[in-house]
Amino acid sequence: MTVDRKNIPAIHDAIEFEYVLPSINEHRLQNGLPLYWLNAGVQDVVEIDWVFPAGIWYEPFPSVAFAVASLLKNGTSKRSAHQINEALEFFGASLKVNTGNDHATVTLHSLTKHLPDLLPIIYELVSDAVFPESELEIYKQNAIQRLQVNLRQCEFVANQRIDAVLFGEEHPYGRFSKKEKIEALSREGLLGFYKNNFDLSRVKIFMAGRVGDKEVKYIDEIFGKLALNTSELINEIIAPSTTPDKKYNILNDPDGVQAAIRIGRLFPNRHHPDYAPMVVLNTLFGGYFGSRLMSNIREDKGYTYGIYSSVTPYQNGGSLIVQTEVGRDVMEAAVKEVYHEMELLCSEVAGDDELLLVKNYLLGGLLGDLDGPFSILQRWRTIILNGFSKDHFDTNVHIYKTVTAAELKELANRYFKKEDFYEVVVV
Repeated sequence: MTVDRKNIPAIHDAIEFEYVLPSINEHRLQNGLPLYWLNAGVQDVVEIDWVFPAGIWYEPFPSVAFAVASLLKNGTSKRSAHQINEALEFFGASLKVNTGNDHATVTLHSLTKHLPDLLPIIYELVSDAVFPESELEIYKQNAIQRLQVNLRQCEFVANQRIDAVLFGEEHPYGRFSKKEKIEALSREGLLGFYKNNFDLSRVKIFMAGRVGDKEVKYIDEIFGKLALNTSELINEIIAPSTTPDKKYNILNDPDGVQAAIRIGRLFPNRHHPDYAPMVVLNTLFGGYFGSRLMSNIREDKGYTYGIYSSVTPYQNGGSLIVQTEVGRDVMEAAVKEVYHEMELLCSEVAGDDELLLVKNYLLGGLLGDLDGPFSILQRWRTIILNGFSKDHFDTNVHIYKTVTAAELKELANRYFKKEDFYEVVVV
């Protein structure tokens, strides 16, 4: 084949491509547990995620979800924390436990050939963790020390307070760490939360990489023989208790020269029809480096190194938040400019070139997400954990491609009203 080096190849916008999410296999283990798996990639590596309903939403008391996730690898009745880490290192595996507002996830990365040796260790951790008292005391000391250091930072305090303002300080999505709550943690409390929420009867397992029926059999042999608990997990819907005050100015450091600004409002989650078009509008507003907020407040005014807005969906709610750090002397001017950009989106239709750039940015990022097995798996995780089908992915792509500037202006008029937003400014 002769390569034509005289003519420049055609350049195509990301909006012109077709986006196909590879199918995922669903397998039920012997005991009925769901395993979702994807055979993709060229390297003999695998990622497995065990996802539990063990996020902050399910906490019976504050700080327990993070403590359980942090201490999950610190000992079982058969192995010490040192033995567990030594075994993982011997096989060159990475094991992480992360918790969020809704879920806790145990994630294993490994060479595929080592799964028979590693899966029994993971089974031990999620079925037989013992949370030694000595490890808990060390965790509490470290957590309190980290908290005390972080509380000196205005951006940390602002992140805490904006969620508390939007959802209510006693709401699961509005809680934030406090020294006395960490000190109150007990081994019995951790074990209770662990046994209830890390119950393997409630797990969803996701696997991707160079895998097939053999790897599915490995998982079934370890996790498929457990008798399942048929009791339902109580999931009480808790309404946000938004505070009546809209503006909060917090003096965290009398000598501070920087202010952290958070401007936010509640916003529906992925199940609402406005969510997907808001992803486009938010990108235009403050969702990437070329956004309106960045062009005005960073490039034109020079108030900050970076300013972003984000739409954050949870299973039982969500938020839309603008965040930045600016000089203390320009914090009021920066807040004013944020609202100015909202007003422009409500009063003017975005230009065709600007909207095309935003769509290409969004869809170009999606192309990257469809390039590797692990990122594809994360797409499927989001779909499955939210109760969607593959059609949800296709519908969102269609919206990203076809939403009009007029529709975005109408959306802005619904959600960018100044009186609906809350402000937290921390110096």
